[in-house]
Amino acid sequence: MAEDFSYEILEEIAVLSENAKGWRKELNLVSWNGRPAKFDLRDWAPNHEKMGKGTTLSNEEFAALKTALQKM
Repeated sequence: MAEDFSYEILEEIAVLSENAKGWRKELNLVSWNGRPAKFDLRDWAPNHEKMGKGTTLSNEEFAALKTALQKM
């Protein structure tokens, strides 16, 4: 049985790609179930009505990722 959950996209940061069906891989700041917002990277259907699997990062994890990418 699927659990109910809620989400609110507080800030749309970047669209990384879009496929032929209109789904976009996005980096957003998202609050899940009323919790503090986290950085979120996942595929979204048009109008954000459906989502694919993704990953969330805390501020500390996002900072570590940013530092690692800057070293490339």
